[in-house]
Amino acid sequence: MSDWLVTQSPLPRRRPRALSPLREHLRDTFWFAPTAAMVGVFVVWLVAQELDAALVRSLRDDGDYDTLAELLRFADDAKTVVSAVGSAMMTFIGVVFSISLVAVQMASGQFTPRVVRLFVRSRITKATFAVFLATFVLTLLVLTSYDSGADPDIVTSVPLLQSVLTLVMVALSLLLFVMYVNATLRLMRVSHVIARIAAESFRVAALMPVPADGGEAPALGPATAWVAHDGQAGVLRDVHIARLVRVARKHGVVLRMIPRIGDFLVPGTPVLAVHGGQAPPRRALRYALSVGVERTFHQDLAFGLRQLSDIALRALSSAVNDPTTAVQALDRVVQILATLSRRPLDAVVHRDRRGAVRLVQPVPGWTELVDLGFTEIRASAGGTPQVTRRMLAGLDDLLRLAPPDRREPLLRHRELLRQAVERSVPASADRAFGLQPDRQGIG
Repeated sequence: MSDWLVTQSPLPRRRPRALSPLREHLRDTFWFAPTAAMVGVFVVWLVAQELDAALVRSLRDDGDYDTLAELLRFADDAKTVVSAVGSAMMTFIGVVFSISLVAVQMASGQFTPRVVRLFVRSRITKATFAVFLATFVLTLLVLTSYDSGADPDIVTSVPLLQSVLTLVMVALSLLLFVMYVNATLRLMRVSHVIARIAAESFRVAALMPVPADGGEAPALGPATAWVAHDGQAGVLRDVHIARLVRVARKHGVVLRMIPRIGDFLVPGTPVLAVHGGQAPPRRALRYALSVGVERTFHQDLAFGLRQLSDIALRALSSAVNDPTTAVQALDRVVQILATLSRRPLDAVVHRDRRGAVRLVQPVPGWTELVDLGFTEIRASAGGTPQVTRRMLAGLDDLLRLAPPDRREPLLRHRELLRQAVERSVPASADRAFGLQPDRQGIG
């Protein structure tokens, strides 16, 4: 049975590449992609305009005014299409924006407000908005390229390539619109949202460095200096690991993070303990820690379990009463914990190029992750046999997979679940049914 579990929840075979905090933060914004697309299409339009002007000059130098007249007639016909596209694109943008708002509102109310981030980070949503806005900007620019006169002897520009480029952008917009609707409908389905959350959690786990010394944090000795947080209050979203390692190597010290990713910091909170020397200057540590208003997946190992627990709790509330969704969330909770069951936790050690330890970063331990995944769901599921049966099956699977020193929290939650069922269900036959492990809940 444990072999089956191992094959069902492995870490990705190909180790993903860690993005810099700046690139991760840009992925969490919605303005960057559309803005970059509009700037890019302006550059492309300048190039196309110059090519169209060069074509007109070449035809005039060759005296081929008949071909130039044909191009003028084609451009005049295309102008009508370009004008219609410019008007229609604003309507299209409004439709896409309305669909996005409705989808975000429904997902936030049905699942958890934390899943809104999935819509913000959706590549297809950003690409659709970016191409639509770029197409609209391109139509406005192309319309300015048309000469008021139609005489081949005096015309200076025929927006031939620009018109063709506009038609290509329209075709791309229609294709992306179909893909966008399909992707949005998928993100409104709970199974796909839960799968995306689990995939993000596996990516964070895969990016954690694998220790070569069994995962034991090195003995650092007493702290020789402290660094306090002097920025704005907020949630610690991520740490620029490469920068901290460089600073520690340059000053010959070891830095130890005190808060974990996801902790709320206020000014004056100690964030770094320095071992083996003086604290680096403040300017060297600038932008090493990123504080924001909400947690992100970038380096937060526990954030996925937090979201899955929220989804299950909302599904188990009396207003929703959807135990099947809670079971789906439990499936992924068990999968994530099975993936982490044999990995070193509690602390992550980062080394420089010579192999010397330069940064020790705390991460949630096994007991904390198990508590996060099961405690609140267990407290709300005592009278729901579908959920209790699935949770018992998941705990039994994890007990088969986890090493002996990590079985205590699993046994504790199993016993607490049994007590919760006995308190919530008066009939002995119903209690026995609710305490029978079943990976499908009830089926």
